[in-house]
Order: sequence, then C-alpha cells, then structure tokens
Amino acid sequence: MTTTCPTANREVQRPNDTTIRYAATGPADGPVLVLVHGWGCDRTDFDALIGFLPGHHRVLAVDLAGHGESRSAREDWTMAEFARDVAAVLAAESVDTCVVAGHSMGGAVAVETARLLPAVVTRVVALDALHYLSLFPAQEEQQADAVVRAFHEDFAAATRAMVASGSPEGTDPAAQDAYFERMVAVPRQVGLGAIEALVRWDMDSALRDAQQPITVFAVREILARDAVDRYGDRLRIVPVDLGSHHFHVESPKATAALLADA
Repeated sequence: MTTTCPTANREVQRPNDTTIRYAATGPADGPVLVLVHGWGCDRTDFDALIGFLPGHHRVLAVDLAGHGESRSAREDWTMAEFARDVAAVLAAESVDTCVVAGHSMGGAVAVETARLLPAVVTRVVALDALHYLSLFPAQEEQQADAVVRAFHEDFAAATRAMVASGSPEGTDPAAQDAYFERMVAVPRQVGLGAIEALVRWDMDSALRDAQQPITVFAVREILARDAVDRYGDRLRIVPVDLGSHHFHVESPKATAALLADA
C-alpha cells in the first residue's frame, strides 16, 4: 500500500542558532515512524521509501543539524546531541510513542534517542548500522585518531573510501558516485565533527542503557561473523540482500516492507 497523504515540511528551533527541518507525512493520529539519515546524507534518501509505507502511518523524516536543510552554528556533533535534534521534533509533534529507524550513523542516533526517551521510543531499527566493528563501537585511541586523521588530510578520499567499503561487488558505479557527491558536500566542520564523535561513541554503554528491542537489517555481504558473535545476544541482526549500504535508496519498496513488519 502506498501513502497518498501530503507531506508537510516543518521546522523546530534548537539552541546555538540551530534550525531542524523535517518532513511529516500521514495522519496525525497514526502510529509514528521516525526516519534518521546517515552521515553526510539527508532526509530525501527516504522519499521513495515513504511512498511504499502503509498510508495509516505517521512518518517523520528528519534532517539532522548541519545536514540537508537543517542549519546550525553549534560545535557539538555527538550522537547524543543529534538525538536531541530528533527529540525536539518529537516534542514539536507531541509524539508519545514511536519507532525510530536510522541508516548508518543514524542508527547510532536512533539508539541515543531511545536512551534519551525511554518512555517514548518503543523500538529501534538500524538500516545497515551498528554492525561495523571498525566504526561503531568506541575505537581504541590510536584507531580513532587514524580514522579522523584520514578525513582531515583528504576529506574527499576518505569519503570515497567510506562509500567503497559499503559497496559490495556489483554495486552500480553511478550510484556510488551519487552517494559520494552527496556525502562529500556536507559542511566540513559537521562531517569532521560527526565522524570523530562516531568513532568515539560508547555504543556498548548506549546499548546497556537503551532497553528497547533493536533490529539491525545488515547487508549480508558486509556483515561480519565477529559482529554477530559480539552483539547477537543484544541485537536482532537480520541479513538482507537488497543492495549496498544505501539499500533503502536502491530498494525502497522492499525496505519499506521491512520497516512495516518491524
């Protein structure tokens, strides 16, 4: 079923000259699904997917600060502060219960939102997030420094490498180029701050605090056995064959079905 409800583009103000913009689709009294994009991306990644969700859902697609149409003068780009962006949207929409789904870095933001709002968030869904052991769990200082240094030394090359790492064999090169062009255009201070915050994010602590069920839809060809061994008792990890790290863009109908079932 596809939604026929019009989309309203809205905004909410936060401290530090921060304007969070988001799209609201579906009936105000429907079950709420919040969509959070990944690093360097924005809410338009979900445009096609939203069209395949059941029409009775209330869907809120958020541009995190510094991404898409959201602007900010702040210097805090941590996962916790991004979660406060999402929380501000939920407050503006008077949401009392919801599911939060996040792609890539947005998966970390979704977990932090659940941690922040335990009475509001009932479930977290991660779209190819949380299972990359070289990125999501807090890294040793030397490894974290190496990741951050690569982005400082050559932002474009590091971004291109990030896209490549999420692109299994057979991924359309044109699609990879499109992802790269979008991600490399993120404001430099936002991109650097967010990637540094991500590699230093204490995922293990966040998972202990966030008690909600968490489902991870992971690209099968990228999913490592070590990740399943480490987090399989806390995360419901479901391998999928829907495309690359950006499978929600490449296979919006199938991804919408996963979200509707979750």
